[in-house]
Amino acid sequence: MASLLFCSRARAAWASPLLCALCGTAAAQAPELPSISVTATKQSQPLDAVPASVSVLDGDTLEAQGATGLQTLEQLTPGLGFQPFGQAGVLSPVMRGLSANFFSFSSSTLLLLDGVPTLMAQGFDHALLDVERVEVLRGPQSTLYGRNAEAGVIAIHSRQPGNEPRTSVGVEAGSRERRALRFALSRPLVQDTLYASIAAETSQQHGFIRNTYTGRTEDDRERRALRLALRWTPSARTDATLRFASQDYDDGAALWGSPGAQRATVRSGTASYNRSGGRSLSLDVTHNFDNGLRLRSITAQNHVNDRVQQDTDFQPADLLHIGRDHRFRTLSQELRLEGRLGGAQWLAGVYLDRDDHDLRNTQKLPLASSVSAATLEGHSSALFTHWSVPLAGAWSVSAGARIERNAVRFAAGAGGTANAGQRADWTHFSPKLALQYQLAPTHQLYTSVSDGFRAGGFNVFVPAARYAAYQPEKVRSLEFGAKGTVAGHRLRYAASVYAMRVNDMQVQQMPVPGTVYVTNAASARASGAELSLDYLFGQGWQLRAGLALNRTRFERFRDGSAVYDGHRNPFAPDIDGHLGLRYDAPKGWHAQATLSGTGKVYLDAANRYSRNGYGRLDLSGGYTQGPWELTAYVRNLADRRYDAVGYQNGIVTVYSPPREVGVRLNWRM
Repeated sequence: MASLLFCSRARAAWASPLLCALCGTAAAQAPELPSISVTATKQSQPLDAVPASVSVLDGDTLEAQGATGLQTLEQLTPGLGFQPFGQAGVLSPVMRGLSANFFSFSSSTLLLLDGVPTLMAQGFDHALLDVERVEVLRGPQSTLYGRNAEAGVIAIHSRQPGNEPRTSVGVEAGSRERRALRFALSRPLVQDTLYASIAAETSQQHGFIRNTYTGRTEDDRERRALRLALRWTPSARTDATLRFASQDYDDGAALWGSPGAQRATVRSGTASYNRSGGRSLSLDVTHNFDNGLRLRSITAQNHVNDRVQQDTDFQPADLLHIGRDHRFRTLSQELRLEGRLGGAQWLAGVYLDRDDHDLRNTQKLPLASSVSAATLEGHSSALFTHWSVPLAGAWSVSAGARIERNAVRFAAGAGGTANAGQRADWTHFSPKLALQYQLAPTHQLYTSVSDGFRAGGFNVFVPAARYAAYQPEKVRSLEFGAKGTVAGHRLRYAASVYAMRVNDMQVQQMPVPGTVYVTNAASARASGAELSLDYLFGQGWQLRAGLALNRTRFERFRDGSAVYDGHRNPFAPDIDGHLGLRYDAPKGWHAQATLSGTGKVYLDAANRYSRNGYGRLDLSGGYTQGPWELTAYVRNLADRRYDAVGYQNGIVTVYSPPREVGVRLNWRM
């Protein structure tokens, strides 16, 4: 929702009896939460008018939280989490109980960086550089966004370069010799016509996993990220932006260790590393016609390299290790037209993409080594439309539909062509219907029914024929919600309840070490509730809170002789939430505390291995003087441990990071 940052100029307070009961504060003037516009429906709308569960985090909120990557969002967004994996650059989201493992080369939640889609866990871990806002849409979004948006969408919107110059520089130092430098610069090159911006980050930090064999730490981290934008506005009707984004990792081992070893130690004689990276290039063009029509085109090319070697026996002798050298390439094109017809707002569009992936897996076993290579190709094509139509009185309806065809081809062997391998294709129709009632000028009720799907695929590294292909995962969701503002626009709330039926649910299985495949569970059900609050209660104080409850269970799931009926979906907690409080004093200093937590999650379909539930407290405080801001922070104050013990069917523990202490110095003009 709105920013946790509260301007000290608006610090005079006022409170109704209800708000006084909540916070015990009363004052004379009433600062207001800012109005928020979002593009959740691919058209600009007020946040409170969107008939869906949407959270918005602006750039100031993320900066105040010390967010440098997407993983911070799970501490600020109810119903969103990420699987514990321990490798930078690979981030698999979990939303409303739906998840997808990285080995399926697809995700259940779509990531958009300025319109550029990331459709899998590889490359999902984007740096948050020069961000205007992040929108998190919960619930199926396949009507507007297509495959892999079955659980929701995370949309990152960067700041646009314009006539107003911007400059910011930040340095950071912290625990384990953390060092980071970030800067952003935006300038007009030709006033009112041509503008450019650049943002970059470099960071490094020593690890905390001690190798008792070599005497070194194994999990050192280094990241570099870059964002470039060139914007051209030849007229008031045309706006074109060319963007380039890149990020690179030069890390040691993943945050892995043996479940039987002393915590955060290994005794490894095999080199482990992560030298992954990604590049994207996009052209976003908008043109407004005389008759009120608006045409938008987004052309994007996205490359991700996943290059990893990881020891898995954690012993001096090289008995077990794995390696990946995957190269993912996606080219996408979206073209849409939007306008108004009477009081209705509408859009219609076409979407095309093409995947071209080269995959290479290496596995070292005690008595043998194997190298598996494959080529995976695919393409999607879709037509979609969405309408928002006012009805009589306070009623309105939103409706949309998408028809999409997905095709996948793969061939095993180095240098193989997918045309010579196996093929599969699916056509899917995704409708959505939402009914809204404007209860009062600042209060809305809504109900919606929507379908979502995640594309099927092939288990490219499992030769067994019965595991060669798996079907698309399909979701139908029914949701009821309420949202609005009260107390003179000082309290913004959003609440929703939902029920989802999942068919052909995709679940990763690992019967023995080194054998990983995706299969379809027969069916599953998910239900839950979400609540978000953002509250200004005067004299410089602001509260932000969120709570999500979810119950996702297999209805029927049999895999060979194993029966998993009634088991919990891996990586899906039954509860998560956060509570944040910030104070901005009149004399320039500020303090902030964020308490976040999540319930227990299981790591496998058999529900044998798990990560315990946990809560963590993050604190920060600082002082602002003119363009300078100095902030000290403590992450995970109580040094809580929430290791994923038994990942990869019991052979690995993914360690949670320890407490971190540091300082940040920012300069902005």
